[in-house]
Amino acid sequence: MDEGVRILCVDDERNVLRAIERLFLDDDYEIITAASGDEGLEILGSRSPIQIVLSDYRMPGMNGVDFLKTVCEHWPDTVRIVLSGYADTAAVVSAINEGRIYKFIPKPWNDDELKVTIANAIERYRLHERNSELTRELKKKNEELQRMNDNLERLVAERTSELIFRNRALTHSQNILDSLPVAVLGIDTDGLIVQCNEMGKRRFGNPGGTILGMDRAAVLSEEINRLIDGAVRAGSDSGNILIDENTMLRYATMKGPDGQEGMVLVFTEECRDG
Repeated sequence: MDEGVRILCVDDERNVLRAIERLFLDDDYEIITAASGDEGLEILGSRSPIQIVLSDYRMPGMNGVDFLKTVCEHWPDTVRIVLSGYADTAAVVSAINEGRIYKFIPKPWNDDELKVTIANAIERYRLHERNSELTRELKKKNEELQRMNDNLERLVAERTSELIFRNRALTHSQNILDSLPVAVLGIDTDGLIVQCNEMGKRRFGNPGGTILGMDRAAVLSEEINRLIDGAVRAGSDSGNILIDENTMLRYATMKGPDGQEGMVLVFTEECRDG
């Protein structure tokens, strides 16, 4: 079915227009006629979309080339066909170059060939229309993708900024811990050492090595581990344990907002009057 197809036929000879109307009488096309280029432009401006324009080449006033050139400028999707009995090569070239026509059909025409040309022109129009639709959809998808990429870049930038801030905060926190004159150890629920300041490294660490990730049983003395085990069994959240006459172990359980749990150990040197 060619439902909705409009064909504008422009020719100053009324008998030509009637012949075209009779030719497509049994086809499901809407045939619109105009006796001049100016009239054809008025129709195009008021009744678009018109899929096919079939125009004579030699007409008084506006000739076919000027008419189709204007059609091309204002309705570029419309398929343009020239009918002419003026067999001049220069005229054909001019019509093709300036009007960007699809076909140049000589008069008198062959009815079957003209009908095939019109059918092919309609198919051409619909393919172009479909391609334009796909291009619009692709443009829309690309715009959506660009918005997603822009949003992702913004999120990455925000996340990077947040990570930089957290890294600086952690660095400052570690610097503060390293500045303390006491040994500080952080232990998770599995007994692994997850934090250690500079004094802790000096007191419990190996030269040139690290104690992070090591089991407290391998780092702390048996006596200190026994005292810590006793505090854990007692369920005490915090307290002080005298290690020896010069060292006090202060401990506190830790429950962070992110689900981290463990214990903080602080070893202080006790100053006693002697």
